[in-house]
Amino acid sequence: MKKKLMAILLSAAMVLSLVACGAKEEPAAEAPAATEEAAPEAAVEEEAAAASPVAGKKIAYIMLMSPATIFNMWSESFTETAEALGMTADTFFCADNADEWQTRIETCAAAGYDGLMVSHGGQEYAWQFLTDILAKYPDLKIVTFDTPFKDANGDVAKIEGVTQFFQQDAGFAAGLVEALMALPENADKVAAGEPLNILQVQQGAGFNSPFDRRQVGYQPYLDEGKIVNVERIAPTDNQNATSSMRDVTAATLANYKDEDIDGIWCCYDAYAQGVYQALKEGGRQIPMVSVDICNEDIQFMQEEGSQWKACATTNWSSNGEFACRVLALQLADQYDDIAAASCYYEEIGAWMEIPSTIVTQEQVTSKEGVTIENLHEVADPSYQDTSWMPTCDWMIEILGR
Repeated sequence: MKKKLMAILLSAAMVLSLVACGAKEEPAAEAPAATEEAAPEAAVEEEAAAASPVAGKKIAYIMLMSPATIFNMWSESFTETAEALGMTADTFFCADNADEWQTRIETCAAAGYDGLMVSHGGQEYAWQFLTDILAKYPDLKIVTFDTPFKDANGDVAKIEGVTQFFQQDAGFAAGLVEALMALPENADKVAAGEPLNILQVQQGAGFNSPFDRRQVGYQPYLDEGKIVNVERIAPTDNQNATSSMRDVTAATLANYKDEDIDGIWCCYDAYAQGVYQALKEGGRQIPMVSVDICNEDIQFMQEEGSQWKACATTNWSSNGEFACRVLALQLADQYDDIAAASCYYEEIGAWMEIPSTIVTQEQVTSKEGVTIENLHEVADPSYQDTSWMPTCDWMIEILGR
């Protein structure tokens, strides 16, 4: 299913500097020295711009949701990569407002942006809206993240020339089940071939596309008898998901002893935070795992006696660079190089998936001061791996990989 990984080495820093020439005051000899030092840097910058077929392009990252640490990490690496390739980049957050998301896309298209990286659009409107935008602005290039397309009949759809990508949601789910199976407290049951009793925190089918894809990774463990759901629960108030999940979890756990449940699997960390609060407030000793990660999750994992054992995530700094690479290749009309990446899957929908990594409680407690910003220092090497990203000759020349 996966293509052979393209080996690409990491390095990334285009040094941009401005040299100011002051008045002719002492010491006069310093001015030529500064100019001499700056000249090679200016030459490197000009050479990079000449090598980049997308130099001078204007692009934007448009995110449906409000700013958060991981989205800011994305924005920063997206912008840094764009600038290294000679482009200018802007970021717009839309406060979880679908109307604002659509208006921002329309505004940027009308303002002459060459490319847009749009994130988290709803499957009930994204396909028709973006189809109409591209009909109106045919030279615009669009890349989407976590934005599934469904047509008016509710069928999965595509838009020609638009690359979709997602996180490896099924991999998140499977990795977290494996993490529960690997816990020392579950070793005897696993060795005996007995299924683990799991309290699954998950919405029903069709709630959103990422959750549905996570269920795809979870379901085989149920089908093969490796796990059994004691119950499947979700928030009753999606506008206040964390507090609702705390209440739902507390009420559910009242029906069980700790030994009745071998683990709690959470499809989303906002839900997991409520689960954790219920466990902590109730003094319950049941291990839990979740999809996604943020600084608050890490802090909960680091608390003494914490039952939060693992998170499944991607590297959000790498994600921003990845998004910019895909958009740049579209702007250069190099779709073959996008399809050549090992994370491109023709057979499951002609889209790309960002590989997942499991971050454990042991890793985030292995040293003082671990946060999402320095997680790479303790995470598995896969967290820093970028060999799955698309590239081409001129990107290697400019970005180093």
